[in-house]
Amino acid sequence: MDPESDKSLAARICLPFLRTAQNSDGGWGFHRSAASRAESTCWALFALMESSQQSTEDRAIFERGRVFLASSQLADGSWPATAGDTTGSWVTSLCCWTLLASGDHSTMVQSGLRWICDDWPSDSSPWRRFLARFASDRNVAPVNYRYRGWSWTPGTSSWVEPTSFALLALESAESGQQAPGAAAKRRRQLGTSLLYDRLCPGGGWNAGNPMVYGVPGEPLAGPTVWALLALHGEPARAENVSSLEWLERAVVGIRSPGSLALAKIGLAAYEREWPSGAPSLNELVEKNGFLESVPIAAWIRLATSSDFLARALGLKKVAV
Repeated sequence: MDPESDKSLAARICLPFLRTAQNSDGGWGFHRSAASRAESTCWALFALMESSQQSTEDRAIFERGRVFLASSQLADGSWPATAGDTTGSWVTSLCCWTLLASGDHSTMVQSGLRWICDDWPSDSSPWRRFLARFASDRNVAPVNYRYRGWSWTPGTSSWVEPTSFALLALESAESGQQAPGAAAKRRRQLGTSLLYDRLCPGGGWNAGNPMVYGVPGEPLAGPTVWALLALHGEPARAENVSSLEWLERAVVGIRSPGSLALAKIGLAAYEREWPSGAPSLNELVEKNGFLESVPIAAWIRLATSSDFLARALGLKKVAV
């Protein structure tokens, strides 16, 4: 791997693309000229944070993006997945995590955190757990419903990625003494237990079910990295070690720049060496491009930034 070529890629291609892909409303879509979404806006803002301390232009771009997030927030404190939706979604966690990483502890963030703590999935409610004991398909995908995470949309089932982002937001708030007290602590305990319960045999995570009809689930890079980031406070725990080992084996075969950037972030968070034989981000972008995707451009920038993990997770700066 060539760290300098990857950093050059981020500086030459990714950051200029993100600067010019901002929409007139201050937000970003998933691609240039696409309708602004809170999710893609958050990733662009994360990518611009370090440079926003150095450039007047980037500070102005960042502030317009923040204003877009403020204008997109619903009255109950949540953020919708798409413009025009009247129901909040998992994106609320990403918005709070992003804003907290930028040093924003405003009432906008506080109302979002309260919504996160009050958002319970329905699959693990006491009534649903009672019914599950007698369901004919209870052994199709056996999981422990006593643990409760977060869903993509309110009132549905717990999934690995929404749970990971909620845990990241609540931990960031707690480290800054901003979380809503005991409610956040209890939710973090339940969510952490759910992630470990959903671990695939042999390590790593997929969207949510580690076993289906007795067949082990296949881990995926994205869910594995977000879960590892959410669980970074327990680096020596066996489940995290086995997941890091799976990720180290998997990166050699990754051909997606987005997945490779996430893998680099995940391994760096645990100070693991980049595996021998794994491709570089620059190599994959030269071969496959990055589809002018706002999240992928942002992840490449974050994977080559020594500040991201310190800012987003409270970790020391690491070499990238």
